[in-house]
Amino acid sequence: HVELVESGGGSVQAGGSLRLSCAVSGMPVSKISMCWFRQRTEKSRENVASRENVASFDTYGDPFYAYTVKGRFTVSKDNVKNTFHLQMDSLRPDDTDTYYCAAREGSQAWLDAEDYDYWGQGIQVTVSS
Repeated sequence: HVELVESGGGSVQAGGSLRLSCAVSGMPVSKISMCWFRQRTEKSRENVASRENVASFDTYGDPFYAYTVKGRFTVSKDNVKNTFHLQMDSLRPDDTDTYYCAAREGSQAWLDAEDYDYWGQGIQVTVSS
């Protein structure tokens, strides 16, 4: 049974930083691909298919970023703590959203939300201008 638990969200002013963490249990992070998604606030939380890819990390250790966050966000993993992180710098008000970490057992990571098997509960990030 794989479980993902997110932490680190909150509220910051534009230009600030937050670091999200996704603690994984039930499988070593070295064997899974993961992706951070965000809901896009106008969409229902139940609409998994509408979630937008933000940053991913495959089993080969290769990161990939949406163009809207490239250069501002950094994804990483800690094999000892079995945790993924998303460092978010230079935050903007349009980064405000509910963020989810998701995991799958295949080697590919930059896939649609529907291709992911395991999800965290979601965590709120709010950026004020």
